[in-house]
Amino acid sequence: MAQFSVNTHRVDPYKHFKFRVKWDGRYVAGISRISGLRRVTEVVEHREGGNPSSSRRSPGRTAYEPIVLERGVTHDTAFEDWANQIWRLGSGSESALASFRKDIIIELLNEAGQVVMAYNVYRCWISEYAPLPSLDANTEAEVAIQTIKLEHEGWERDTSVVEPTEPR
Repeated sequence: MAQFSVNTHRVDPYKHFKFRVKWDGRYVAGISRISGLRRVTEVVEHREGGNPSSSRRSPGRTAYEPIVLERGVTHDTAFEDWANQIWRLGSGSESALASFRKDIIIELLNEAGQVVMAYNVYRCWISEYAPLPSLDANTEAEVAIQTIKLEHEGWERDTSVVEPTEPR
């Protein structure tokens, strides 16, 4: 049974190693890892007054888990510039309030580099920033990784991105 409507020859899922992240209208360089998108809806239990022996369940509040982005240390200052907008808020430069929240786009690409899926993540802001990891002179071949943790107010799939026709 075909899983894909356009590329019926494809039977395997998309690989998870090709993706891009975009904010402020440009792609951010070097992102090598993104934590998964996840939302959790609370379960509210209640019972009817005439039926004390069993309860009913209803959906409650939905919470969106933070997204963690990692990349090797580069000279691109996108992580630092955004993180500094939050950090400066208490130091008298409150002009950053207008732009410290950003909408971002996460794109998943197939092996041919075509965008196959995209998610819009709304009103993100950085709650944690690690510009430089622990360094160890005794360890070879490790890459220095920068990390940001994004709090946000939800995400949704961009339905305008449709399955592209893949080259065979």
